[in-house]
Amino acid sequence: MKILMIGAHPDDCEIAGGGTAALFAEMGHAVKFISMTNGNAGHHLLSSRELVDTRSQECVAAAGVLGVAYEMLDNDDGQLMPTLANRSLIIQKIREWQADIVITHRPNDYHPDHRYTSQVVQDAAYLVMVPNIVMQTPVLGTNPLFLYFADRFQKPQPFSPDITLAIDQVYEKKIRAIHVHTSQMYEWLPWIEGIAHVPGTEKERLEWLEKRYYRPVTTDMHVSLCKWYGKDKADQVQYAEAFEICEYGQQPDDEAIKRLFPMFGG
Repeated sequence: MKILMIGAHPDDCEIAGGGTAALFAEMGHAVKFISMTNGNAGHHLLSSRELVDTRSQECVAAAGVLGVAYEMLDNDDGQLMPTLANRSLIIQKIREWQADIVITHRPNDYHPDHRYTSQVVQDAAYLVMVPNIVMQTPVLGTNPLFLYFADRFQKPQPFSPDITLAIDQVYEKKIRAIHVHTSQMYEWLPWIEGIAHVPGTEKERLEWLEKRYYRPVTTDMHVSLCKWYGKDKADQVQYAEAFEICEYGQQPDDEAIKRLFPMFGG
């Protein structure tokens, strides 16, 4: 299996799909994260150039924790646009990775970089199979399954957890992958959110992150877990990540989803 997660910023994939990435990697499948931007705006003290270097190092550290490949594209943070050049680049990246599954943001989101990342990936979902587009990179044999990361936005429609994975066994890895994004977790985000106190020791920070990024299993997610794992196992799940199937790209039936997600036992 080849899984490609495309986030707007360094750390987006870790936060939204780090557990799923770790599950696939532990099973021997190939996972890659792409950040559409270089993250050079997300700090109140570091310069843009310093921040690019810092966040590049953080990406390498997170990749090591999760066992994934990582690529950070050189678009400026906060200034991403759904250009033809970015679309062609993402078509190329999907083909080069020979992705079976591509996961990105939903198109309704608070951050323009998230929205335009979603737009670029959506625009690639059909064209990735057209030989006369981005001709230097051969088309895939099968259109990938395109999925959306979970979010809390309700308009124009709320997130639907079509596929939900139990990540209890790798949750510590997910938190540690988020933890190594020091410039964001303990500097920038607390500053912009007005959080006065940030823990100092690693142990305290990891516990703090677990509380900040814990998302309870919702009723809809539990229904999805029951479908894929059975009720007995679903009732025991404490940590989960959910994904919505994009209407573009491959439209799999349940048996195809079980083949794409072998952790379901298909």
